[in-house]
Amino acid sequence: MPAHDAFLLVSFGGPEGPDEVMPFLENVTRGRGIPPERLANVAEHYYAFGGVSPINQQCRDLLAAVRADFSASGLSLPVYWGNRNWTPYLTDTVRAMAGDGVRRAVAFVTSAYSSYSSCRQYLDDIERARAAAGPEAPRIDKIGRFYDYPGFIEPFAASTRAALGALPPDLRDGAHLVFTAHSVPVAMAEASGPGAGNRYVAELTEAARLITERVAGDGHPWTLAYQSRSGPVSQPWLEPDVCDHLEELAKSGTKAVVVVPAGFVSDHMEVRHDLDVEAAQSAGSLGLAFARAATPGTHPMFASMITELVRERLALPDGTGPDCPADCCRYARPAREREQPAGREREQPGGASRA
Repeated sequence: MPAHDAFLLVSFGGPEGPDEVMPFLENVTRGRGIPPERLANVAEHYYAFGGVSPINQQCRDLLAAVRADFSASGLSLPVYWGNRNWTPYLTDTVRAMAGDGVRRAVAFVTSAYSSYSSCRQYLDDIERARAAAGPEAPRIDKIGRFYDYPGFIEPFAASTRAALGALPPDLRDGAHLVFTAHSVPVAMAEASGPGAGNRYVAELTEAARLITERVAGDGHPWTLAYQSRSGPVSQPWLEPDVCDHLEELAKSGTKAVVVVPAGFVSDHMEVRHDLDVEAAQSAGSLGLAFARAATPGTHPMFASMITELVRERLALPDGTGPDCPADCCRYARPAREREQPAGREREQPGGASRA
C-alpha cells in the first residue's frame, strides 16, 4: 500500500449566492419529504445574509492556513477540498484526485465529535464518492475525533475570555457560560459509540469542562444546551434548547451569559443566525447581558493541530484504520423523521496531545 500522498478537507458546503439557496436546501433535504414552504422559511435565514453561507469561504481560509502550516513544518502534501452538499462536491474532488494520480489520502472532517451526522455520515459519503470515482479512486483515511485536543480547546478558551471581556464590567465575574452544540435525535446520540452510552453528549460535556477549566478554573458556572433542531416534534431530541435555557437562567437570577458554540469548528450560518440573531434576541428580551465566543476557525493553534493530526495519521502502521470502530455511530433514520417537516437545516460544518 503506498504512503499517503494527499490531504483532503471534507465539509458540509453551503450556498454562495441567492440563486443557490433553494437548490442547496433541496439537495440537503432530498428524500426527507420536507414541504416547500418549510424550505422557503429556512431560506430566509440565508437571504438575511445576502444568500451566502459563510462556510465555504471559511473552508478556503482554513485550507490556506493548513497549507501555510504544512509548509512551515516541512509537510509536503497536495491539498484538496470536497463538500457533502454543495460545490465543490466530494465526488468531483475524489474524481479529480484520482485523475491526479493520488493513491492514498488522509482526510480531516470539520466536525470534532462522535455521532451519525458528525462522523458516520461523512465516512459513508467518502465511500460513495470513491465508488463513483471508479477503480482508480484513492483510499481515504479519515482522522478521528479531536474534541479534547489543545488545538481545539485553547482557541475556544481564548475566545471565551474575550467574550467575557465584552460584557459590562460589573457582570463579568458572575457570568454563566452556556455551551451549545447541534441537537440531534436522542436515538442518534445514543448510537454514537458501541458500549459508550451517549458518547456525543459525553464528549461535548468533556470539551465544555476543559474550556471552562482554562478560562477561570471554577470561577464561572456552566451548562450544556442545544441549538438548530431540525426534526419533528414527535421525536425526542437532545434538550434543552438554548433559547429555552436562557429563559430558565434568567428566571433563576442570572444576569449575564456567554454562549460558547463548542459543537462547531467555524462561525457558519447556524452560529451566526441561531446564536447571533435568535439567541441574542432572546437574551435581550429577558434582560440578560449576552456575548458569544468565536469558534476556532483559522486560529493558528487549530491549523497546527490539523498538521499534527495528519502527521500522526501518516505514522500509523499500514492497515491501521481510523480510531472509530468499523460499526461506530450507525443510525437508521426512522420513517417519521424522514417524512415530517424539519426545522433548521444544519451546516456541518481527531499527534497532538490531548487536553
